[in-house]
Amino acid sequence: MKDAPGLPQSLLILGGTSEIALATARRLVTRRTHTVWLAGRPSPRLEAAAEQLRGLGADTRTVAFDALDPADHESTLGKVFAEGDVDTVLLAFGLTGDQARDESDPVAAATIAATNYTGAVSAGLVCAQALQNQGHGSLVVLSSVAAERARRTDFIYGSSKAGLDTFTQGLGDALHGTGVHVMLVRPGQVRVAGAPGTRAERTALSTTPEAVATAIEAALRRGAESVWVPGALRLVMSALRHLPRAVFRRLAL
Repeated sequence: MKDAPGLPQSLLILGGTSEIALATARRLVTRRTHTVWLAGRPSPRLEAAAEQLRGLGADTRTVAFDALDPADHESTLGKVFAEGDVDTVLLAFGLTGDQARDESDPVAAATIAATNYTGAVSAGLVCAQALQNQGHGSLVVLSSVAAERARRTDFIYGSSKAGLDTFTQGLGDALHGTGVHVMLVRPGQVRVAGAPGTRAERTALSTTPEAVATAIEAALRRGAESVWVPGALRLVMSALRHLPRAVFRRLAL
């Protein structure tokens, strides 16, 4: 039987407790993926996630990884790639923070920036080089619709994702023609089952981890370089991006 095009046999997740990443892993394991590495800070949640994937039949291993320790990224991630080829890396770690609190706490704001941008740049470059060395593979990076335009309600988080978004696009251009595929994923606000009620539950442009996972699978199959979830966000953000600033400020976003 012919292999499913674009779908990985092996998957490395950076941010091993991410709801989106785990939904993606579950979906891919039922298709073709049989080896999964979950990289993150050691915790009961990380171990529980690994056990869940093992229950689905995947050979799953946990890797101690800290986004805020770039000096250790090359060593830690290098050990994963030394075990064998990694078909897909899903960079899914990040902090959303609390805008109201973080505006008055520069250290907390800097931690969000360091995690979402600096840590991702370091880990992304390490993985990109390893994928290039093996001659194939995909790097999938979770950005956010918040990266598209600064909003009063989340500009600290949004600015970190804007940096990551630009970095990922440039990295994709740098790796074009090397055999390494880079894909940028921009979800809307994500609803997580069991989480307290949020505004996202009342908007048609919100999404779920499972919907993002479905979109990632489809995008891997066709070799897409970017994907919006839901797809209508592409048109919405195109319009919002060009609104005059005075008008944009008055919108309840």
